[in-house]
Parts: sequence; structure tokens; C-alpha cells
Amino acid sequence: MTSLQTFLWVALPYVSFIAFLVGMFWRYKYDAYGWTTRSSQMYETRLLRIGSPLFHFGILMALGGHVLGLLVPEGWTTAIGVSEHTYHVTAVAFGVLAGLMVVTGLAILIYRRRTSSRVFGATTPMDKLMYVMLGGVVLLGVFNTIGINWLNLTGGYEGGYNYRESVAVWFRSLFVLSPNPGDMTSAPLSFQLHAALAMLLFAVLPFTRLVHIFSAPIGYVARPYLVYRSRDPRIQGNRDPRRGWEPVRK
Repeated sequence: MTSLQTFLWVALPYVSFIAFLVGMFWRYKYDAYGWTTRSSQMYETRLLRIGSPLFHFGILMALGGHVLGLLVPEGWTTAIGVSEHTYHVTAVAFGVLAGLMVVTGLAILIYRRRTSSRVFGATTPMDKLMYVMLGGVVLLGVFNTIGINWLNLTGGYEGGYNYRESVAVWFRSLFVLSPNPGDMTSAPLSFQLHAALAMLLFAVLPFTRLVHIFSAPIGYVARPYLVYRSRDPRIQGNRDPRRGWEPVRK
């Protein structure tokens, strides 16, 4: 086991997690007004209306597949009657769909950002770094799903790679502070690159526009209505208030 392998699969996961926590605290404490998607919808909407839903729904599907594949042990799905072959056929099918949606959506968004001068003018250096890292993670994930697993399904999956026996075991071992780097070094290089680049992206995430994924406008559900009225009597529709109580129009 080399020192680089030990760093990648033992130290880097915890370094990236600490960087994520510190970055999130700093961003919330000192840049709360910058906690935003930096929306560019006002500059261009046609391509955004197509690319954004494809990318976001595809990412949600991909994240769901990662949670199921990495956190749920192989024995659990077998115990409820789902064979390993059935699991992989289903996972790869949804993974291919999610991958195509993410790649298509991301390509449209990058094309839009590069060809629209107003959108490109609002692009920061950190945005460019984020797009490069995110694109790398996505393309490696698509290659692992389509290039390694899906194209080998016709051979009974023997030609593919069962990441649940290595990558998933290594990932779960991080939570008990006992990572085994051997589980990752035995994985194909594309899986290793995908995991390493994902950890780096996780570390810089608080400093990018991706920070908005940890926000949800839940308070708007219970927030009372805001009623705006002008005090200028010359504006049409205003009148002197009547005596007594009046119903509030919604």
C-alpha cells in the first residue's frame, strides 16, 4: 500500500468532510447573502427551461441510486428477495436514464453559459472550476454505469464490476472510522477517479453556487400574506377607509 493510496482512501475522505463543515460554517456566518444559486434566469430562459429540469431531476435520480447502492448492504436486498442480478439490472437501467439526463442537461447549461454573453459575464472563476469538477464527476459516473456495467449486462453481468463488494464496503467503513484502502485499490481506475474527484468537489462545494442544495424555502409555506397598499389617494382603486371592520381581500 503506497502513501498516495493511504492518503486518498484513508485521509482524504475526512479532510474533505472537515473542509466541507468549515466551509459551510464560514459561508453561513460571513456570506449569508451570497448563499444563493446566482440565478441567471433574467438573462436567458429558453435553454434554461430545458437544461435545468433535465439536470436537476437527473441528479436527484443519480443521488438516490448512490444512496441505495453505497449505504444498503448487498445482504439486505438479498434478504428481501431481490437477487443480485435483478438489483444490478434495475440499478443500471435507472443509472443509464439518470446519466443521460444529467449529461444532456449539463451540456445545455454549459452551452448556454458559454454562448450567452450576459450569462457568461456573470460567471465567476469559482463557477468555472465547479463546472469542470462537476463535469468530471458526472462523465466518470456515466462511464462506470454505461461503459463498464450496462454494456456487459448481456453477458450476465459477469463482465461488469460489482462495486457493492468493494467501493460500498469502503464507503460504509468511513462512518465507523475504520476505512480499508484495499477495498478501493482493487476497484477499476475509473471508479477510483470518480470517488476521488467527488471528494474534492465535496470539499469546495460550500464555496460555490452548489451550496444552494442545502437550502429549502420551508418558511414560505407558513409565512403570512404580504399586502401592499399605496398611501397615494390619486392612484386608481384607493378610497378613504370606512368606519368599522372590513374583510380582508385575498
